[in-house]
Amino acid sequence: MLRSSLHQRGAASHGEVAGEVVLDFDGRYRRRCMMETEEGLKFLLDLERAVHLRGGDALILDDGRRIAVVAAPEPLARIRSENAEQMTRLAWHLGNRHLPVMVHAGRIYIRRDHVIEAMVLGLGGRVEHVEMPFDPEDGAYVGMNDAHGHET
Repeated sequence: MLRSSLHQRGAASHGEVAGEVVLDFDGRYRRRCMMETEEGLKFLLDLERAVHLRGGDALILDDGRRIAVVAAPEPLARIRSENAEQMTRLAWHLGNRHLPVMVHAGRIYIRRDHVIEAMVLGLGGRVEHVEMPFDPEDGAYVGMNDAHGHET
């Protein structure tokens, strides 16, 4: 059975790939599972620890072939506001709920949630439904040691 025990951040565009795995946000947080490319190639993902795969990453098969990770479009809510002060307030409320968020050019994206969307509207924000890949910010402790009790 083919196996991948190596993951390279942002490396899918660095050379030829043998296939693509298209995964939503939840499907991109993996350590060990069977995967199948869009082209029908099956392999075992067998990483040392769970990793948040991002669109554009590459999984390296034991035979040297590379598989591109593609972030699948998902139903999201795009949050906007009238000004920076209001956006800061909205970001604080979203962060206080420990929600995964994606931040782009004055907009915050979350997975659709009618309760959170109602909160945003109640705080004066605007919500628009969109479909796009969801690649939220890593937590504040990513890459640091485990001294604070968070996974790295």
